[in-house]
Amino acid sequence: MAHKFNITNAANDQFKFDFSYNSEKIFWSENYKAKASAKNAIESLKKNAPDASVADLSKDETGSGYRFEIVESKDGQHFVRFVASNGETMVRTETYASKASAKNAIESLKKNGPGADVSDHA
Repeated sequence: MAHKFNITNAANDQFKFDFSYNSEKIFWSENYKAKASAKNAIESLKKNAPDASVADLSKDETGSGYRFEIVESKDGQHFVRFVASNGETMVRTETYASKASAKNAIESLKKNGPGADVSDHA
């Protein structure tokens, strides 16, 4: 099974999506009021993730425009969020024990996101 985006129902008649590989969620979104908004976010990720910069906030790096941010949690682990040019977080990952795993998640979306199928389960 390949990488894919999955649109699913969320609470309060809303929608969410994830980017997965072999049913393992790598990134997931916030809830959207309209399914069309979730679809637009997926298309934006497909278009903007491959060339997005990476800012390691644990090293006080900053960024602008579409970007991945590596964030250190309070317990020293790391997670990734993909931020749109308007500063809104579009998707995030789980918290990883190693920063290398966080970087692998970024590379997975950059490389495999543009060609990933979209499955509508909502």
